[in-house]
Amino acid sequence: MTDRWHGVQLARFDPFRGLTDMHNDINRVFDTYFGPRPQAVERTWAPPLDVYETKDDLVIAVELPGVREKDVHLSIVGEVLSLRGQRVPNGEVREENYHRIERWSGTFERHIQLPIPVQADKVRAIYRDGVLDVRFPKVEEGKPREIKIELG
Repeated sequence: MTDRWHGVQLARFDPFRGLTDMHNDINRVFDTYFGPRPQAVERTWAPPLDVYETKDDLVIAVELPGVREKDVHLSIVGEVLSLRGQRVPNGEVREENYHRIERWSGTFERHIQLPIPVQADKVRAIYRDGVLDVRFPKVEEGKPREIKIELG
């Protein structure tokens, strides 16, 4: 993000950045030292995502490598986008044959508060190369509008 008045590059402060990664790392450590948890306990994970604006759209880009399009479900209620689905583990390899498992499988769910007003009825979702791009057109009054200065 660039400061409008000074052209300085700013980074938004996010006090929870990395919390999901830390949670995943702690689960991996416990799995390494104490063995995998019983199958009755289903482990969920949260795919990483970016939320940004273009001139015309609010874009949410979600990393979902190895997830089939038919296993992803999107819905919107009010100003909250809900994303849920699952990544199916490789059924060709038995769990006891693995030496290391770092890629998450199982169900996932994310709820993203939309930071600006959008036209939810015109949303587009495109899934390509393991990345889901969800594009919401901005409402007209939220778009920047150039004001022409006339000579007097």
